[in-house]
Amino acid sequence: MIIGVPREIKSDENRVAITPGGVEVLVASGHKILVEASAGEGSGFSDEFYRESGAEISARPAEVFGSADLILKVKEPQVSEYIYFREDLILFTFLHLGAAVALAKALVEKKVTGISYDTVQKADGSLPLLAPMSEVAGKMAVQIGAHYLEKPHGGSGVLLGGVPGVPPGHVVIVGGGMVGINAAKVALGMGARVSLLDIDAAKLRYLDDIFGGRIDTVMSNRYWVSKLVTEADLLVGAVLIPGAKAPCIVTEEMIKRMRSGSVVVDVAIDQGGCIETCDLPTTHSNPIIEKHGVIHYSVANIPGAVPRTSTLALTNATLPYVLRIADRGVTQAVRDDAALAKGMNTYGGKIVHETVAQSLGVEYTPLSQLI
Repeated sequence: MIIGVPREIKSDENRVAITPGGVEVLVASGHKILVEASAGEGSGFSDEFYRESGAEISARPAEVFGSADLILKVKEPQVSEYIYFREDLILFTFLHLGAAVALAKALVEKKVTGISYDTVQKADGSLPLLAPMSEVAGKMAVQIGAHYLEKPHGGSGVLLGGVPGVPPGHVVIVGGGMVGINAAKVALGMGARVSLLDIDAAKLRYLDDIFGGRIDTVMSNRYWVSKLVTEADLLVGAVLIPGAKAPCIVTEEMIKRMRSGSVVVDVAIDQGGCIETCDLPTTHSNPIIEKHGVIHYSVANIPGAVPRTSTLALTNATLPYVLRIADRGVTQAVRDDAALAKGMNTYGGKIVHETVAQSLGVEYTPLSQLI
C-alpha cells in the first residue's frame, strides 16, 4: 500500500502523523511511504531522518494526497485540503466530525473512507488512539492554567500550590475521563485543591480510590457544577462523548459568577466545547480571550504545543492499526478488528458511526450493511 504523510497545515500544528521509526516498520512490511517535505520538522524529525528510514520525500501535498492509498494525518483536514478528497482515498486522522458539519459533508460527497482516531474504541470502552493525546492535554491544561493565573498574564495572582499559611488554589475539573484524570494528577502535584465532577458514580468511586481521597469527587449536576465553578481559580473542561459534539455543561451565567482573573481551559473544544463561553476555538498564536473578567483558553490542538512528545506518543498508539489497514486492506481490517470498525466514520458516501450521525442530524447507515 502507498501511505502518504502530508505536512499539517492547521494553525500552529507542529505534530506529524508518524515518526521515522514508524516509517521503518511500515517499509519493512512492504509498504511505500511518501512524506511531504518538512512534515516532521516541528517535531524534530528532518527529511533526512525519513529518507534514512525508507520514505520518499515529496515537495508538494498534491503529490502526497494524489499518490497515496492511505493518508495519515494528525488533525482534521482543513478546507484547502478538501480538493484532494476522492472515492478511493482512506483517511486516518482525528476527524472530530460530531462538531464538523462541512468536513463531514465533504467526506460523504467524495465517498472518502474516513477513520477517526478519536472513535476507535475497544470493548471495555477505552479509546486507545485518543488516550495519549488526552494524557498530554490533561497535563498541559493545568500547566497552562497555572501560567495564566499569574498577574502579568492577566490572572488573579493565585499560586496553585499556595504556601504555608495561605490556602492553595482551587482546580475544578468537569469530566473524569483520561483528560480529567491527568489534569488531577498535575494539579495535585502542584499542591492545589482539586474537585472533579462526573456523572458516573462508579467512576467517582474509582477515582476516589486511586487518588486516595486526596481529591474531592462530586456527582455532576447543575447545582454542584454551578457551586464549584463559582469557587474555582482554574476550571478545566474535560467532557467527552466519543463521536458526539460535547454537551454544554458550564453556562455563561456560571462563568459570570467566577472571580475576576480566574482561568478556564476547555479541552473539549475539539468537539465543540463543554463551556458555553468557549464558543470558538483559539490558537497557540492567540490562545486566550477574556469574557466577564475570566481568561478563556480554548486552543483546539493543545498537544501541538509539545509536538516531540505528542508525535512519539501518537505513533506508539496508531502504528499497530496502520499496519492492520496497510497489510490487510481497510475492509478486511475493520472486519477483523471491532475497535477499528468503530473508528470508521464515513464509508461509501455514508455516515457509518451512529453517534456522529446523531450529532450531525443526518442519516446513519450501519457499516455492516456496506462491507
